[in-house]
Amino acid sequence: MATHYLLGIDTGGTYTDAALFDEGKGVVAKAKALTTRHDLAVGISGAVDAVIEKAGIPVSAISLVSLSTTLATNALVEGQGGRSGLVMIGFGPEDLKRDGLETALGTDPVVFLPGGHNVHGHENPLDLEPLRTALPELGTSVSSFAVAGYFAVRNPEHEIRVRDFLRQHTHLPVTCSHELSSKLGGPRRALTTLLNSRLVSMIDRLVGSCERFLETRGIHAPMMVVRGDGALISASEAKVRPIETILSGPAASLVGARYLTGLDNAVVSDIGGTTTDVAVLEDGRPRLDADGAVVGGYRTMVEAVAMRTFGLGGDSEVRINDRGLEARFTLGPRRFLPLSLLSKAHGDVVTAALERQLRTAHVGRHDGRFAVRTGVPDRLASGLQPQEQALFDRIGNEPVPLDQLLSTTPQKATLDRLVARGLVHIAGITPSDAMHVLGRQGQWDAEAARMGLALAARAKDGAGRVLAQSPEELAEKIVAQLTRQSCEVILGACLMDDGVSGVDARESTEIDRALRRAAGIVRFGVTLDRPLVGLGASAPVYYPAIADMLSAPSAIPDDADVANAIGAVVGQVRASVTVFVTSPDEGIFVVNGAGVSVRLTSQEESFALARARAEKAALEQARLNGADEPVVDLRAEVDAPEIEGSRKLIEARFIATASGRPRIAAE
Repeated sequence: MATHYLLGIDTGGTYTDAALFDEGKGVVAKAKALTTRHDLAVGISGAVDAVIEKAGIPVSAISLVSLSTTLATNALVEGQGGRSGLVMIGFGPEDLKRDGLETALGTDPVVFLPGGHNVHGHENPLDLEPLRTALPELGTSVSSFAVAGYFAVRNPEHEIRVRDFLRQHTHLPVTCSHELSSKLGGPRRALTTLLNSRLVSMIDRLVGSCERFLETRGIHAPMMVVRGDGALISASEAKVRPIETILSGPAASLVGARYLTGLDNAVVSDIGGTTTDVAVLEDGRPRLDADGAVVGGYRTMVEAVAMRTFGLGGDSEVRINDRGLEARFTLGPRRFLPLSLLSKAHGDVVTAALERQLRTAHVGRHDGRFAVRTGVPDRLASGLQPQEQALFDRIGNEPVPLDQLLSTTPQKATLDRLVARGLVHIAGITPSDAMHVLGRQGQWDAEAARMGLALAARAKDGAGRVLAQSPEELAEKIVAQLTRQSCEVILGACLMDDGVSGVDARESTEIDRALRRAAGIVRFGVTLDRPLVGLGASAPVYYPAIADMLSAPSAIPDDADVANAIGAVVGQVRASVTVFVTSPDEGIFVVNGAGVSVRLTSQEESFALARARAEKAALEQARLNGADEPVVDLRAEVDAPEIEGSRKLIEARFIATASGRPRIAAE
């Protein structure tokens, strides 16, 4: 019997991970490559080629490929995406002021059309004329359309008519709000649809480039993408509904954590180069954000893991405040290129500059810091101000020491703007460098890390004392700070999940005493009610101390470094459909959802039709999402209070969820 290998890929902020998985043997091989932000396919090819070579298998043995990505999340956070035209059916301009829709819309055009439906699915006449008038200009100024109709979740007929009209006359991608959510709340559903339409071309490029890479390698297998709730979706559906991939990476890590540890209940903390993500496993499933995922400051209607993300990681900037009588250390939220990584890539250029700085008698404010271009295409550097262009021209593909690059204070602000544009990296000491000095990590250049920490240790606090007597002493202080800040963010996330307000883990005297185990007549303690699962490449070196400070049992699986990639292939395909029954008049029952509205005179018949519709639509959507043999689970929620001695139906919701493993390539 042939072995079916599943290939999981995760594109993170620093690394792209790949893992080959066999359902009988587990992880067969794993590999990493540096993420290439200007072209993610380059990093993907590096990781995939390496993992196939390690496994020594023919590419024909790969029967499924699954991708988790932070691209959609990052794009929304950074305000990126295409220009979209928003079509509002049955809404007015005042509705733009709700749920942040006006802010999200920005300068993108909006067209209001008469039409829409009421709560029972009855229509107001649709008038396409305003759209027909605006179309000549719209068709050439936007890259996609978003369509949101009043009560479209009850009757999507008008959204479908507008979608078909736009496709016929513009051939541009069109997203309808009823395709993304069955929840009421028109403006927020419109916001979710607008954000989705902006992401369509971006995710299409990512998935398309990944598909083309697989094709060139001869890998002919179905391709899946992880959704924000941890379920899998086919690549073709991800292109249509890219917003469902927001928080894809964190969701994959939770699914991977559940598989690797077997724990049903746990706090999962995933430390990467840039961020720490904290979430809760409850009864074997990721806890979801009941109100919809918040990304880039916008509350969407997308079901996603209740993930808290903090700017703290192995590549966090080490900030030293030496103005007080005792120096204080804080980490993040900015990401630096670790000196050890920079030196591995650029060798003598880095070490020569560090040696020069160490030979000087005085301490320089820019010692141990460099600037280097990120490598994005030149076209992305267009539109720079003259001072920005001049500084950018002086920064090449080889690192430049900041003490030679910056001669005036305003230039520092200019450099920060180039960093914010994604054109330049700043390199300096990080926790990863501290771990290299202490011998707990060794993948990069430990000597460059030692020199960088030696430079930083020479600085003096307000009492005239050097920060540390040796690079090793400073390294211990940096790692201790990472341990402490990690505990604070984990506690902060868990307190938010518990609904506890008014307690800031960073400022609380009681939590401070508990974490320090401070002596006193009153002893404070703090712990978690479940194990702490540590994920990430550096989890084994950081999380034992973090769990110990939290007085919690720790679980750090062997393959913690590729948990996201594993989660990408062990997850399930899942699709959920809701069908509604309302009663506008005595003895009349209206069935809405998963088809045209139907009026019946029997509650029993309407409920039976709603159940059958929901089950059929969920199974169809699950198969469309890539499920092989989905099974369906149905639950009903009936709001029927007793009024004057008799029950009055307000609304019944029949929610069918179909799930199954993704189909794999045939032998």
